[in-house]
Amino acid sequence: MLVTKIKLLLLLFLLPFYASSQERVEGIGFDADTKQRIGKVLVINTNTGENVFNNLRGEFGINVKMGDHLIASKENYYGDTLIYEGQKVLLFYLKRATIYIDPVTVKGKKSPEEILAQRRKDYDKAYKLADPGDFFTVGHSGAGLGINAVYNLFSKEAKNARRLTKFFQKEYEENVIDQRFTKEIVTSVTGLEGTLLDNFMLRYRPSYFFAKTAGHYQITEYIKSKYETFKLNPNYRPLPKLPIHLIDEN
Repeated sequence: MLVTKIKLLLLLFLLPFYASSQERVEGIGFDADTKQRIGKVLVINTNTGENVFNNLRGEFGINVKMGDHLIASKENYYGDTLIYEGQKVLLFYLKRATIYIDPVTVKGKKSPEEILAQRRKDYDKAYKLADPGDFFTVGHSGAGLGINAVYNLFSKEAKNARRLTKFFQKEYEENVIDQRFTKEIVTSVTGLEGTLLDNFMLRYRPSYFFAKTAGHYQITEYIKSKYETFKLNPNYRPLPKLPIHLIDEN
């Protein structure tokens, strides 16, 4: 009898959460003025309540059906809205609400660790849902299946929570790289400025592991080494406009 109940519960949790008329559509978030892709954009389907963050390439995927109302928002930007009418790709253009200031000029900027800690505090529910917990529990009646753990594993809300916490972890790793691999240190080592500096920063952005573990000397030597290669072809642009191709996060 217990086995039958467990099977029924699992079947309930595994039932599709969306109607068959819905489909998953991909999209991109852009800066309305520069037409450049922007990340950290929150996209909400107000009809279903589903919400997703786009990735660092500006790309996202969300479930929609005809007539759904979608809202895109980002800190320091005015929001953008659209209604799904069968578009193959959802395009949001967000207009900057404040005058842009290069982050490296901001004094007292929070560290990557402080930002991640704040994310954990602000999205405590998401972090709890993202961790399914123990599947089996032991009570007065013996060992059994942890219903809360099963729910946290298969529910739509938990899937969105895991996607959100993965995004915050990636954001943290990118912030660590930005903290160690700065324009100031590259300019001090190479003398590069302007477009050439931007090109160098893009081509030789280090990995998270290296940025996290390397000391100042290792960072400096890394820049020197890459600069010798850079001088052979300083105008080479390795990243053409990316095609629309999203990573399936399901």
